[in-house]
Amino acid sequence: MTTAPTLVIGATGNVGRQVAVQLTERELPVRALARRPEKANLPASVEVVPGDLSDVDSLRAALRGVDSVFLMWPLMSRDPAEAIADTIAGSARRLVLLSSAAVRGDSDDAISRVHRAVEEAIEHTSLEWTFLRPHGFATNTLGWASQIRESGVVRGAYGSVYSTLIHEADLAAVAVTALTSDGHVGAKYDLTGAAALTQVEQVRVIGEVIGRETRWEEVPREVARELLLQRIPAEYADAMLDAFAHLASSEPDRPTSTVEEVTGVPARTFAQWVADHAAEFDPAAR
Repeated sequence: MTTAPTLVIGATGNVGRQVAVQLTERELPVRALARRPEKANLPASVEVVPGDLSDVDSLRAALRGVDSVFLMWPLMSRDPAEAIADTIAGSARRLVLLSSAAVRGDSDDAISRVHRAVEEAIEHTSLEWTFLRPHGFATNTLGWASQIRESGVVRGAYGSVYSTLIHEADLAAVAVTALTSDGHVGAKYDLTGAAALTQVEQVRVIGEVIGRETRWEEVPREVARELLLQRIPAEYADAMLDAFAHLASSEPDRPTSTVEEVTGVPARTFAQWVADHAAEFDPAAR
């Protein structure tokens, strides 16, 4: 019997790429939706098809014969959420959404609004859904890479705030488990890395792993905002800084055991993540 492929939406991103790779490692068929298939650089066994979520017709074509979907929401807008959720539900049975822990509580920033709207749209379909809600991505620290390569000094605000950053491979492992086994329908998984570290400690760990002297330099919020605006839109920069400000005045973020509970393997440490990405931080490795 031929197994229906899993459609990975966002397969050229950090988490989606890992989902595609881990599915192929299980010798399962994978189809990837990509704006530029020729630049996808995915395993040879992955069927890469052209399209994106802004073109519902291309999505509908990519969904033909698909049973399950991994969805990373790449759009700044929440407006197409219902149409896209309904389109996926018209073909697929199971969906795993990479959402965000920002949807919890009553926060009303740009990140929370988008992810909350996408979750709600999916909940109103017939899909067998699972939501992944990471607290923070270890890959976000790649935003410091140029500063570390150039001077070893990371300038930012709220250096004392704790984060429980998760390795993209662990997020993908949870996603693949939910896509390929029963018992995860309706789950909203609260996902973190192995430990809570302050931003100051994260910079120190990067230095220890790559063998360079690194340090954090605290700067005013407005300076940190200007640095973020070089990489991300203003509304996302403000949402990120607002989240740090909230964490600075509340209980520190705490790691969860969800990765191990779902996959049977403990979450990777931040040091392991840095080792996997050392070339991004260490000029000698580039």
